[in-house]
Amino acid sequence: MTDTTAGHAPARRPARPGPVLSLAAVVLVIGYGIDQLTKHLVVSRMEEYQKIWVVPGVLKWYFIRNSGAAFSFGEGHTWVFTSFMAVVAVAVLVFLPRVRSLLWAAALGGLLAGTLGNLTDRLFRPPAGGMGRVIDFISVGNFAIFNVADSLIVCSVISIVLLLWTGIPVKGGPRQGAQERG
Repeated sequence: MTDTTAGHAPARRPARPGPVLSLAAVVLVIGYGIDQLTKHLVVSRMEEYQKIWVVPGVLKWYFIRNSGAAFSFGEGHTWVFTSFMAVVAVAVLVFLPRVRSLLWAAALGGLLAGTLGNLTDRLFRPPAGGMGRVIDFISVGNFAIFNVADSLIVCSVISIVLLLWTGIPVKGGPRQGAQERG
């Protein structure tokens, strides 16, 4: 039964863990799959440093192998990024079973997909062993060159910040502070 005391709107009940974890898993599988498929296509059909214009002057595929992070920051310290991505992946996996909000599940599933996508490159692409270079190929204007995993990470982090900012709880239910404002 829902709470409708004192003229307040009924409180939303948190989602059960099954649908929440299922949503996170779907986002993870689709995101990771698209990331790995697009990287496979780039590596198998393009030469490194090759550019293919998709929308002239705006969007091009530009194949590079990145040993650093965004904007090639930290080149030569690949092991730091590999370690950080492994810690993030484990943290999300440990935290996900506590989540009861579908919005949080989608955001964390996307973060995990992006993290695992780039971690796969670090572990298995040359020179491998945690020192592999990430396949980047999306180039928009004069901005950085990135990949699907990078996009998932950025969109997921923005989503998490918005969820925190708007007070949407990880456990689901009404927004935090909603009852105090009543």
